[in-house]
Parts: sequence; structure tokens; C-alpha cells
Amino acid sequence: MSERVSSASRSSTRLGERRRRRRRLLLIACGIALLIMGAIGLYVVQQDAVRVSQIDIFGADASLSTYAKEALEGTYLGVVPRNSIFFYPEEDIRARIMRADSDVATVSIFRKGLRGLTVKVSNRVPIARWCGESYVPQATRFDLKATSTRSNLVDQCYVFDDSGFVFATTTSLPLVNSFAFYEAVASSTPVGVGSTLPNTQEFPAAFNFARELATFGSPVVAVVIRENEVDTHLASGTRLTYVLGREQDTYTALSSAKHSLNLADGSLDYVDLRFDGKMYLKKRSGDSVKK
Repeated sequence: MSERVSSASRSSTRLGERRRRRRRLLLIACGIALLIMGAIGLYVVQQDAVRVSQIDIFGADASLSTYAKEALEGTYLGVVPRNSIFFYPEEDIRARIMRADSDVATVSIFRKGLRGLTVKVSNRVPIARWCGESYVPQATRFDLKATSTRSNLVDQCYVFDDSGFVFATTTSLPLVNSFAFYEAVASSTPVGVGSTLPNTQEFPAAFNFARELATFGSPVVAVVIRENEVDTHLASGTRLTYVLGREQDTYTALSSAKHSLNLADGSLDYVDLRFDGKMYLKKRSGDSVKK
């Protein structure tokens, strides 16, 4: 009986050893296969046939391809070339192009065969110039320039897009609005490039209204948002004040009084339309008029 048990135990031991030997051989075979595949992969990515040699830029100056080429120089870990069509540094290319041109909003990159990349660039739409918190007219009434009195703002204006993001001091692209814009930003927000302006949801209506005011004889040179109120400064020197979001009502009131209201000759200091059904005027002579 003991001999049978001993024989069965030896048989089980030999079976276990054979299984372990098979597993070791299988692991060795898999390791060798992975090494061979890795070597083949390294050989393939080193070939010129799969390395980026052409970059096409769409939507922007072709010179931006220089920054993409710079991102493709060198290797990963000294082995894999960065200009491999399989491993090109997409995020680095995007970041370099956006740093090089502040007008760029988005960069999309696509493979073009095995040796080319197509880079599609979308530019920001510059809405207007943001010049700080407060508007101070120049000595010459019809001068379209304005400066800010905010103490911590450099004496210059910044360009912002339709999201209110301030992205540059200058732009080669045409502005949607020629007038300057003024609005305070949160104290925790950096002043200048990188700032985000508040009340962006109100910008379309307020800016459309400002452009429409030109039909009354004098274009707007500055728009100032102060919490829930808006001051629009005309080239004639007249200031028009109304409640933010009430642009349509304000335009209707001005249209009703158009024949008796001259906004183009500079005779009015301000027109106040903040109160329903009422219009307050102040003439340059100093007399206030209620209509």
C-alpha cells in the first residue's frame, strides 16, 4: 500500500516539474518573440519611409511649419525618432505653434500618408480692444484713442476674443469693433494677456447696439461696462448711459426722440436712459433737461 502511495507521489512531482518547465519555456519564447518584435519595430521606425518630411499648414502663415519641424527634432530616450509618423509629438507641435502666434485659437494635426502632416490652424476672432477699467477722453474730442487710469494697468490696450479672453497686445487680424472697451476684472485676475473679462454673455447685444448708434450721426469710440450699467462714449463727445441688457429698449427710446435729439454735434454732455419711460439730458451749457 505504501509503495503505491510513494509511486503516485513521484508521478505527481514529475508532472508538476514538467508543467513548470513548459511555463518557463513558454515565457522564454514569449520574451524572445517580444525582443524580435521590438527590434523589428525599432528598425521600421528608423526608416525614412515612415518619418515626417513634409508639413502643410492651412489657415495660417506657412512659416508656422518651422515650429512643427523644431518639435520633430531629436529622439525619445535616444532611440525612437520624434519625427516618426507613428510617434510624432502632437501636443508639443500644438503648443509651439500657439506660443508663436497669439492669434491662434486651435490647432488640429492629421497624418498625411506615411511621410506628411497636415496642420489646420483656426485663428481667434479679435472682437475689440480692452483698455482697462476707466475711460478718459483725449484732449481732442474726435480723437479715437483713449487711455486707462487704472493704476495697475500698463498704458496700452489688449485684444480679446468672443469668449472675453485677452490674448495679445496687437493683432494682424481686423477687429470686429473699432471702439475701445473698458471693464473691471476681478482683483484675483492678472491684468493683461491671460485675463478673462466678465459679462461676456452680454457682449453681443451691447456691441451690436454700440455699432447701431452710428446711425444717429456719431460713431462710438468707447464702451464702458460698470456692473449693470453701460456708458457709450460717442466721437461727438456725448455720453449715453443705459442699463446693461436693455439695449433694445434703449434703441427704441432713442429712435422715438431722434428728430428732437442731436447726438452728432456735441451739444449734449450726456443722455441718461436708465429709467423706464424717461430720458435725462445735459447740454454742454450745463442745463439739464428731462424728457
